[in-house]
Amino acid sequence: METILIILLVIVVVVAVWFIGIYNGLVKLRVRTNEAWSDIDVQLKRRYDLIPNLISTVKGYATHEKKLFENVTEARANAMNAQNPEEKAGAENMLSDTLKSLFAVSENYPDLKANTNFLELQRELSDTENKIQASRRFYNGNVRDLNTKIQIFPDSIVAGILNIQKREFFEIDEPKEKETPKVEF
Repeated sequence: METILIILLVIVVVVAVWFIGIYNGLVKLRVRTNEAWSDIDVQLKRRYDLIPNLISTVKGYATHEKKLFENVTEARANAMNAQNPEEKAGAENMLSDTLKSLFAVSENYPDLKANTNFLELQRELSDTENKIQASRRFYNGNVRDLNTKIQIFPDSIVAGILNIQKREFFEIDEPKEKETPKVEF
């Protein structure tokens, strides 16, 4: 009887250690994924903070572009209010499109293109875009790892018990300029 009790106790301890190990691994991945999303959020907030300054600078030169300024402001507000990665990605794509329009309009104003404030804001925005891309890659890598872990047996059992859900990737459209042009003969 003592032997059976010892065997059962060893089995319970082994299962508990196994469960704790998987649980800790899942928690670590979830925390890393949350941290990665926070990195994206920080860069997006930096971007949002630059946009009003950019609009103000452009307004000084392109006073009759009111509709464009409204579109950029609305896109910025929508992006700031998006709640999840999917909504955020759609809103960010819209914001990127309106910013492209704003920069395209600036081409019509040589004095604006030479303005040091405008050039500095443009440089900062470009730097921020690069940081957003790096943060997005880091986040998506962590999402990939978390999603893989919660789908692999036996980790999927623990993830199911603890109700750890899959996360969505943060996908935004790459600028069209980076696409390879089609060549047809």
